[in-house]
Amino acid sequence: MDALGRRRISGALLILLSSACFGVMPLFARLAYDSGADTQAVLLSRFLIASVCLVGIMLVRREPWPRGWLVLGLLSMGAVGYAGQAYSYFTALKYASASLTALLLYTYPIIVTLIAAVWLKEVLTRCKLVALILACAGLVLTVGDALSGSPIGIAFGVSAALIYSIYIVVGTKLTPQAGTLASTTLVMLGGLLTFGMVAAIQPPTMPQTGLGWWALLALGLLCSVLAALTFFAGLARLGASEAAMLSTFEPVVTVLLAAWFLGERLSFSQWFGGTVIIFAVLMLAKSPAPGTPPE
Repeated sequence: MDALGRRRISGALLILLSSACFGVMPLFARLAYDSGADTQAVLLSRFLIASVCLVGIMLVRREPWPRGWLVLGLLSMGAVGYAGQAYSYFTALKYASASLTALLLYTYPIIVTLIAAVWLKEVLTRCKLVALILACAGLVLTVGDALSGSPIGIAFGVSAALIYSIYIVVGTKLTPQAGTLASTTLVMLGGLLTFGMVAAIQPPTMPQTGLGWWALLALGLLCSVLAALTFFAGLARLGASEAAMLSTFEPVVTVLLAAWFLGERLSFSQWFGGTVIIFAVLMLAKSPAPGTPPE
């Protein structure tokens, strides 16, 4: 196997590892909640651990820091966008199943496509239109059986996807100017600033068991730092479209682990709807941008 082939295989493995790290996040959140922690404690701990680690990596590698308005923009992305998405997502986990929450969040590529079409004036190709229609149908099937049991969880899950979509669209303008590592670090610091200010007003309720503290540590190290670094490393080896396709492994990991460890079960229509959503995301990932030759 030549060097290019080895590079692509290593890139694929890195993206799959990143997806698995993100996919296991709801399970650690549930462990923290079961140990007595509240959402504020989970999010403050996650952003604190991630920020400390990423700042340390920046300093050790002597990476250049962005300057001026770019710093404020990235901090604002974290303080408002990523913090809002994280709060919505982790709150959804308290009211809805981990499986349903993960599938709802994964509608964000569909929302990004719509925002890009309206705001950035990107052309909606036939492939993208079909993917959007399939995703909407899949979403209806996925939430249909759950509406009677967890409407609040569904509302927060959809909100997480919507906020994350806006965050990504804004990020496409800022992150290329700063670099991925510096951008990720400043976004995490922005989130830490938000939840630190909230903690100063309303102290968080921390875990009451050792297992809960281990869960918080895993959320910061495994599901934030390692997940982000392996994703960016894999992205550099593969490119955006292939990385996006492999990232669909994330909700699959969540659904399978939730069934195994939490005893969650999806109905047939939810399984089918989730499959349709993932298929639609794959179509979007495979669809080349306007003016770009197929891979």
